[in-house]
Amino acid sequence: MILKKTVVTEELNGVQSINGTLSFQGVTLNVYSYVTDGILIDTGGKRLQKQFAPFLLEQDYDQAWITHHHEDHTGGAAFIMETRNVPVFIHKMSIEEAKGKPDYPLYRQLFWGRRKAFEALPFSDTMKSRSATWDIIETPGHSNDHLAFLNRQTGQLFTGDLYVTPKTKVIMQDESIPTIINSLERVLTYDFEDVFCQHAGLVQNGRKLLIQKKEYLEDIQHQVLKLHDEGYSNKEIQQKLFPRKYPITTFSSGDWDSLHIIESVLVNAN
Repeated sequence: MILKKTVVTEELNGVQSINGTLSFQGVTLNVYSYVTDGILIDTGGKRLQKQFAPFLLEQDYDQAWITHHHEDHTGGAAFIMETRNVPVFIHKMSIEEAKGKPDYPLYRQLFWGRRKAFEALPFSDTMKSRSATWDIIETPGHSNDHLAFLNRQTGQLFTGDLYVTPKTKVIMQDESIPTIINSLERVLTYDFEDVFCQHAGLVQNGRKLLIQKKEYLEDIQHQVLKLHDEGYSNKEIQQKLFPRKYPITTFSSGDWDSLHIIESVLVNAN
């Protein structure tokens, strides 16, 4: 499998970042890792380990925090434990999974690589870095173990995959739109300024765009329920709301699909 790989490192409002991009047959995906106040936030995918290695080896941090267990965020965890010997923190529900052989679809293993097992510690509700206190915020929906991190001193919020884009068109089969809406509502109760997304980077006007995403998903939820009540099938609702087909749907054999948006709304309503 021949993938095109690119990486960009830069400083974003005092936060060190690396952004790695993979491309294959019309599918292009990227992921960020950040370093701030002695914390590495997410470790990239195993497929990008060679490209991320200089950043992971040279940056100044003494602990690593994982937003959620997906392989594009945990792929370098074993590498930094071996080379930097720093503690890695993840949601308590994913500690056992991290220790074992990864269990995710083959297309994701081929694309992002097969992450190695790693030992992790559980987060507390609040955590300390070198000069700041952080709120560890439960934000499930994209995954059950998803977390966001808020630096109380700087107001910088690291949202993992909660944001990504203001107008979601496809989701994975096990994601939940109603749960994501609840997580957005929860995050918006906090006082924050900069928003750092693991796929969109530094999000300008972050609060405004998180509100925009919540309102968009609420509107989609309303339209799905209305069309369902009018007797339309899931496929017919999909054709009305999401007529465009995306390469990732074919590439993932339907694991990523707009149909899952509709299904997650209706499952929650029943």
